Amino acid sequence: MLIPRAVAVVIDGSRALVIKRFLKHHSAAACVMCENDGWPGPGCPGHQYAVLPGGGVEDGETAEEAALRELKEETTLNARIDRLAWTGRHNDRPASYFLMADVSGTPVLSGDEAQAHGPDNSFELMWATAEDFERLNLHPADIRTPLERLLQRCR
Repeated sequence: MLIPRAVAVVIDGSRALVIKRFLKHHSAAACVMCENDGWPGPGCPGHQYAVLPGGGVEDGETAEEAALRELKEETTLNARIDRLAWTGRHNDRPASYFLMADVSGTPVLSGDEAQAHGPDNSFELMWATAEDFERLNLHPADIRTPLERLLQRCR
């Protein structure tokens, strides 16, 4: 069974908080990004992309609770959920995207992402405008349009 993904959408004017990634595995068979890109392998070429903060919904947890927990774990930020912004899929998993409100703190990479950060698995928090989405390879690509619309409304 695929674990649903819960995502925190943090907006600051015309920018959204993203995690810029570089991921490289020793084998294309072990890499979900190779699988999504149709890379035949055998070696993973490495992938540069960005995602919104988020992760899997744990047992006994609502998607809303997971989005808030993941935001805190990955970025140290606290927030409350304003509303469900949209739903979609992320690497074949169902995903819920929640617009955050009353965000407090300064974004600092933390948790598992900070511990795993290294040359073949890097994480960098950054603010991105809609004009940055393609260059950053915001993943999954089908969130770019709803996120751009949200940024336009939040200006």
